Amino acid sequence: MSSTLTGLCEYREEIRKSRFITFAAPITSAQQALDFIELHSDLNASHNCWAWKLGDQYRSSDDGEPGGTAGRPILSAIEAQDCDQVAVLVIRWYGGIQLGTGGLARAYGGGANKCLQSAEKLPLVSRVALNCSCSFSELALVKLRLAELNGLVIDEAFTANGVDLRLALAEEQIVLAQQQLADLSRGRILLHRHAFKADE
Repeated sequence: MSSTLTGLCEYREEIRKSRFITFAAPITSAQQALDFIELHSDLNASHNCWAWKLGDQYRSSDDGEPGGTAGRPILSAIEAQDCDQVAVLVIRWYGGIQLGTGGLARAYGGGANKCLQSAEKLPLVSRVALNCSCSFSELALVKLRLAELNGLVIDEAFTANGVDLRLALAEEQIVLAQQQLADLSRGRILLHRHAFKADE
């Protein structure tokens, strides 16, 4: 079963005079992943390489390192540890000695692996993808109800009429969520099952 992290974790090491610091944290949306990366990145470092995974969505960045030597190995470490809803940032201060492409991949992937291995984990409940729409004024309440049911907001799109949400909820919570959302919207908010496409 996949797991996420209970909170922020950190791992530090030095490899051939280059300093590496790895941060990993749980995320519930793509925006949260980007916020985490921006918050912890060090603009004075040589490279801020990262990867995140959220269900079928994932992204990674080599941030100036040779293609495929940083972001991909970090993402592979997330997958190897069977983690999901996780973002990992590996910061490098170059120490003057070239590591080579294999050395870089081992350093970035290894740092991510060790950080995730030492982190406290939380088993992830299998969730069903759903859609719903609500008005702007209902959004905060909808998010509160979902959080109480351990649901996730995967994506939100603002339209002229309100907000379209993509959600993920445990199967056994769907009926209760539908009742609560109907109650707060006088029956207007309806949950629809959503089939994710491969490229989403």
